[in-house]
Amino acid sequence: MPFRYLEKRGEIFKDLPTPAYIIDEDALLANGEILKALREKTGCKILLAQKAFSNYAFYPLLSKYLDGTEASGLYEARLGKEEMGEHEVHVFCGAYREEEFDELLTYADHLVFNSPTQLTRFGARAKAQHKSIGLRINPEYSTQSAHAIYDPCAPGSRLGTTFEVFSQMDEETFNLLDGLHFHTLCEQNSDDLVKTWQAFENRFGPYLHQLKWLNMGGGHHITRDDYDRETLERLITYIQETYDFQVYLEPGEAIAFNAGYLITRVLDLVANHDMKIAILDTSAACHMPDVIEMPYRPPLLQEAPGYPYRLGSQTCLAGDIIGDYSFDHPLKIGEMLVFGDMAIYTTCKNNTFNGMPLPAIYRLQGNDLSLWKSFSYEDFKSRL
Repeated sequence: MPFRYLEKRGEIFKDLPTPAYIIDEDALLANGEILKALREKTGCKILLAQKAFSNYAFYPLLSKYLDGTEASGLYEARLGKEEMGEHEVHVFCGAYREEEFDELLTYADHLVFNSPTQLTRFGARAKAQHKSIGLRINPEYSTQSAHAIYDPCAPGSRLGTTFEVFSQMDEETFNLLDGLHFHTLCEQNSDDLVKTWQAFENRFGPYLHQLKWLNMGGGHHITRDDYDRETLERLITYIQETYDFQVYLEPGEAIAFNAGYLITRVLDLVANHDMKIAILDTSAACHMPDVIEMPYRPPLLQEAPGYPYRLGSQTCLAGDIIGDYSFDHPLKIGEMLVFGDMAIYTTCKNNTFNGMPLPAIYRLQGNDLSLWKSFSYEDFKSRL
């Protein structure tokens, strides 16, 4: 329920300039408690995948629930090291750059390589710096069809090493490894993880007893109401007891799921034949890119049966449409709308296309709302 922590607090937003993001600490804490319980029951370790949520102001709050951060490259690794204290910093990158690698070693504790070629090129250097070394695996078992752009097991995928390539590694290269990593899920339940694990174990099982850890990636919607956490707990327990190594999970969405809002106002009301259209001061393309990329239809606090509208942006992109919604009253110019689940893949992916201003970011602590960061013309200009 994207608005469960907003009850009786929605009026707090009424005087804010729009568009603006609000990050809700109550929701973050509730997600954190669920993840903490999983860690305590199973002994697994949980990392924040910063690609989904990298609002570092909240890292100290989250640090008591997590074991560290997962980064996709140099900048995220540095952010995790600087902002989450002494916690672990894990890095996976499709390919590491020579000119960045030595600096990366100053931040990272675990480094996962995408191919045996990269492992051979950089692994010994990282090992000499006492880093834990892993290789990303492609289990070649897809469990999703809704979001093909996020399927690392699709034919021709660039992500992960197939068994055919893995099995041809020489002993010296294999001996560099401390662990293996796979990441195949996107907003999925534990049943899909079980199927992926079975496919992975069937091929790679004989190698696992020689390792120290396994990272099962992200895409686990652990904090969703209908997520089957008991199945996840059983699976983690089985893996750790069978192979005697550490299991890592690196969710991004689950940590900040339903923990943010994007507020916007109606700028204009237009019509195209029978379609009523509300032009908003926010943008799918700029402020919630997953709406177009996945595609994704964000929840809306005011949605109710009655009067249908298409909600779109003021940009010049014809397809900058958030979606079709209905309301229990006719919309008015100046009316505020509140979109939910706007903490993830928003502030870390937004952009200033068309000169659209970046929304300010507010922090909601109980009934206390405070400005964390605002943006100006200079933020737009400095990126060009």
